[in-house]
Amino acid sequence: MIRFPNCKINLGLNILSRRSDGYHDLETVIYPVPLFDALEIIPAVDGVFQFRSSGLNIPGEIENNLCVRAFHLLKADFKIPEVKIHLHKVVPMGSGLGGGSSDGAFTLTMLNDLFSLGLSHGQLKDYARMLGSDCAFFIDNHPRFAFEKGDRSEQVATDLSGSYLFIITPDVHVATAEAYQMVVPQIPEFSLKEVIRYPLEEWKDVLINDFEKPVFEKFPELGRIKQELYSAGAIYASLTGSGSAIYGIFKEQPDLTLSPFRYLATSLPRYLHFGAIL
Repeated sequence: MIRFPNCKINLGLNILSRRSDGYHDLETVIYPVPLFDALEIIPAVDGVFQFRSSGLNIPGEIENNLCVRAFHLLKADFKIPEVKIHLHKVVPMGSGLGGGSSDGAFTLTMLNDLFSLGLSHGQLKDYARMLGSDCAFFIDNHPRFAFEKGDRSEQVATDLSGSYLFIITPDVHVATAEAYQMVVPQIPEFSLKEVIRYPLEEWKDVLINDFEKPVFEKFPELGRIKQELYSAGAIYASLTGSGSAIYGIFKEQPDLTLSPFRYLATSLPRYLHFGAIL
């Protein structure tokens, strides 16, 4: 069985308060994006579990990979056989695009289908929450207003269909835990639930990602990238998650020969630029 886990962007992200369990209460709109990894899972005919990867290098121990954790999570509750998992990694790690969370969530749904476990949509989301805050979103995989730790959500009517999305992921690593430490929680001036209903053209000054201020102070090149996207005609541009990916939303496909894009291509030592119509 082969499927293609997609990634996401955050439309606004407000850190509201610190929780007693060490996490933070937040609110954000999570929007699916058509940039994909490739994930294959097959039964292990030799009875030996295996996880392999290709594409971008995945750091860390294999047992900490969310695909592997998802498999062991279900194996603890169901009599499923060992499997072979092959993940071809395209979505950069540590970018705020949620690629790892998507891989873990897709592993759950694939195992549910492959072995006819009969898990409901709600049960899959409960398992996904055990993997990480973003994972439950990818069980729904359509625009959601997320709250509490980001693992609870409700449907939102936001629709960017027909807009052109351009993502830049520079060679900068933003540690999520450190980013949270740099943010001062506060209730936003403008309610995200209200702002997200505004026309896209009105988002620029009121749809805020609270991570931007501290992250841009530490990595000023990320702030410059955001401004270059606006210079190239973006209607809205923002950091996604805690970064380091920056995206711009355009009314039409931007001209990559314009000076801002030439600047980005020549000034960053390594970066991914990805564009697609939403």
